[in-house]
Amino acid sequence: MDPTTAAVLLEQSPDAVIFAGIDGLITVWNPAAQRVFGFAPAEAIGQRLDIIVPEQFRSAHWTGYDRALEAGKTKYEGQALTTRANNKAGETIYVDLGFSIVLGADGKATGAMATARDCTERFNRDREMRRELRELKESAKA
Repeated sequence: MDPTTAAVLLEQSPDAVIFAGIDGLITVWNPAAQRVFGFAPAEAIGQRLDIIVPEQFRSAHWTGYDRALEAGKTKYEGQALTTRANNKAGETIYVDLGFSIVLGADGKATGAMATARDCTERFNRDREMRRELRELKESAKA
């Protein structure tokens, strides 16, 4: 695939595409990432992933990030993981994330790529349905 086609695919992806190097600094932030997280590329590129990782998860995030880079793979590869993230407005959102460790020609990790899709509405709707089901079960026991 020629670089122009790859750039168009990245630009037009319906999902956020983010790449951060081994230092955790963002170097790729596509238009969908701006739609999901609110940060313009100029605001996100060069920043640490901490801009979207909630503070209470950062320690675990960086431990897992470093472990995955060292191993050259992530235990979540090929899976979507629903998790909390922060947007530019400081709100907590829920996103379905996919992860991949990117390897260079030498087989060593150069960083991590993630795809993200905002699933906040679905997550909240599912949570409300679980709450209602729990209440129905409790009232049926009474």
